[in-house]
Amino acid sequence: MLFKLSFSNMKKSLKDYAVYFFTLILGVAIFYLFNAIETQTTMLKISEDTREIVKLINTTLSGVSVFVAFILGFLVIYASNFLMKKRKKEFALYILLGMGKRKISLILFLETLIIGVISLGIGLVAGIGLSQVTSIFVANMFGVNIEKYRFVFSQQAFVKTLIYFAIIYVIVILFNMFCINKYKLIDLLTGSRKAEKATNKNPYICAVVWIISVVLLAFAYYKVSDSRNLELVTDLAKYIVMGCAGTFLFFWSLSGIMFSAVHSMKKVYYKGLNSFVFRQMSSRMNSNVFAMTVICLMMFITICVLSSGLTVRNSLVHNIDMLSPADVQIEKELYSDDEAELIKDYYKRKDIDLEDILKDIVDVYVYNTSELTINDTLGNTEAKANNPDIADNIDSSYFDAYYSEDIMKLSDYNKVAALYGNEQYSLSSDEYIIVADFKSMAEVRNKALDKGVKIALNGELLKPKYNRCSDGFVQMSSNHINIGIVVVPDEVLETMLPTGEYYIGNYNIPEGDEREAVDKKIVKIANGAGKEGIIMDINTLISVKENSMGLGAMIAFIALYIGLIFLISGAAILALKELSESADNLGRYKILKNLGTDNSKINHAVLKQTAIFFGIPMSLAIIHSIFGMRVSYMVMELLGTEYMVQSIIMTGVFILLIYGGYFVITYNSCKNMIKNI
Repeated sequence: MLFKLSFSNMKKSLKDYAVYFFTLILGVAIFYLFNAIETQTTMLKISEDTREIVKLINTTLSGVSVFVAFILGFLVIYASNFLMKKRKKEFALYILLGMGKRKISLILFLETLIIGVISLGIGLVAGIGLSQVTSIFVANMFGVNIEKYRFVFSQQAFVKTLIYFAIIYVIVILFNMFCINKYKLIDLLTGSRKAEKATNKNPYICAVVWIISVVLLAFAYYKVSDSRNLELVTDLAKYIVMGCAGTFLFFWSLSGIMFSAVHSMKKVYYKGLNSFVFRQMSSRMNSNVFAMTVICLMMFITICVLSSGLTVRNSLVHNIDMLSPADVQIEKELYSDDEAELIKDYYKRKDIDLEDILKDIVDVYVYNTSELTINDTLGNTEAKANNPDIADNIDSSYFDAYYSEDIMKLSDYNKVAALYGNEQYSLSSDEYIIVADFKSMAEVRNKALDKGVKIALNGELLKPKYNRCSDGFVQMSSNHINIGIVVVPDEVLETMLPTGEYYIGNYNIPEGDEREAVDKKIVKIANGAGKEGIIMDINTLISVKENSMGLGAMIAFIALYIGLIFLISGAAILALKELSESADNLGRYKILKNLGTDNSKINHAVLKQTAIFFGIPMSLAIIHSIFGMRVSYMVMELLGTEYMVQSIIMTGVFILLIYGGYFVITYNSCKNMIKNI
């Protein structure tokens, strides 16, 4: 009997709260999907090193899954609490008919169990099905093709999803039982008549609080937008707290301001059902301040995390061909010693002849001297009498001012540029250029170059040929890391000894297992040089690709995982609240119908309310994210920011589909609810 009653209640809830069930199913599917990443790569032809990166990604996502489980658990409990509130009258009827609270708790237990089994079942089926499709997406993340399609099932992800959601549902069951035991009969009987407490706020106090909130937010925006104000992580945390407080105060004061402002515009206020709509919205904003604050911040995090994660991934992957245009680049320190062992000689000693396995070889040198530091090229050295007009606003505070500049002969740099396909340069005997592609440092250097800073080197006084840095690099990477190389005429360095060597070339071995084996061997030799006290660094196209693809995939997966869960959670909470509020106000809509209001006007009023309810937190979140992305930009600059616009567009598509989807479902559900009264 109890099972039959529970099953009947569940079917009724499924019809009335489709958003709740849809969210549970979506949460389960996404949870399985991201925990099955390692299994999805079984169809891919990837190297052992990449396979290790996949394992690291899987381990990282497992850790993130704990956090995601807390978010989903909160969402499920929150939604269950709404369902409980809507059924108070039903529970009161059970008690009046003689049913004890223990049996009511048992009914709730069975209902939760049925809901859990159904949502888990459908969610897992959806997750397993989607994982077959997303294998293509995973392959794209690692820049490889699927060898041969086969059905993939992740037992580990399946078991993990079962365990995590079983724990969540056990907590929900205990929560429901606690609530039932806490309720008194009088509370259950009058529950449907008790709306959330909403008081009319003084519009003048609201105006003052709103101004305070705007000032707090503006101050926080200003501080996080200026990198010079973000010296410590604690500073950033302080401005984040300030932003959260400003957001809360903004929503607290908004209802009073919004109602007063619209009420003063008589033509707008009394047009159609606007007076009804704005009174309803004022009440909702009044009673949902904390929820709106949390949802706004969740949407802000979603926008920043998704945009930043996708930007970094796209930049890392798409920059490889441009920033790693050769197969091998080896760097070795020479310590200004004319007897220093050169790179090719070191490898011969290790039984590897680089000239046999490489073609298009470029062997060039770099110089360092205490005569020329970053401080000198920026014109900040007071002793430089030839630079009296340099502005004091050249800020190099986050660089070591006494760090010796890397210097190269013009002919050597042009050899590298020719191999890389970059622009080559020419210089007069008294000129120099600075080659850099790290944007922040290039901007700092440009201020000095624009002032015509002269440098003294090996007895020569050189002036800049250009008033801006020239774009270029020597060290291969997947991102722009060259903070500056001073390129001078060859004769300036003729009497100086090099302090470093670059050996660059392309394999004359066809692509395949043999090339990968040779690549691993020369990388291993370079990495082992430190044991002999030799400082050597190596970048190969294969290793750069593997590391960049792996790091990009990890960042993208974590960003998508957290971003999608936050987006779904925020949209679901808004949808549940809107549905609950609409159910509470069915009597008011019935009065409108009895007064002869057209269904089209009522539907239009519902559309306005839903749009405002969904639109306000998202609008403020977008404003937050404009300044939040500036902070992200400063962090991302080391990894790449070239594809930010595309990533923001993609994030917008996610928001449109999911957030917009919840909006459409909520509006239709509210409209159908009112239609049936």
